[in-house]
Amino acid sequence: MKAATAFQQYNNSRVLTASPAELTLMLYDGCIKFCNMAIMAVDAKDISKANTNIKKAERIIIEFQTSLDFKYEVANDFNNIYTYVLRRLREANIEKSREILEECVTHMRSLRDTWKEVMKAAQQPMEKQA
Repeated sequence: MKAATAFQQYNNSRVLTASPAELTLMLYDGCIKFCNMAIMAVDAKDISKANTNIKKAERIIIEFQTSLDFKYEVANDFNNIYTYVLRRLREANIEKSREILEECVTHMRSLRDTWKEVMKAAQQPMEKQA
């Protein structure tokens, strides 16, 4: 029990001290994790657990959508991707479809990996970017 509490405290501290970029990465990872947990629940025929984890993934996608800044043109592209993934998650929940969930994981991994590259590029000294 103590180990679980320590881990929870560590996670809380990690979230509270993370930069906005790191929080975004954590959300991508969380969405992927919940989709994978939903896949395992679908395989185990645990409808309730699949529903719970798909809903968690949906909430993360909705959070991404609501945080978009549409003064930047790229926000429309991200919104289109998030809208598509959200629709597919809802279809996966209705059908309890492993295949649709795997598709969603693929899209979210791609976005996460792209975000990691953006973070890496942002950390490079300005003179290297010139």
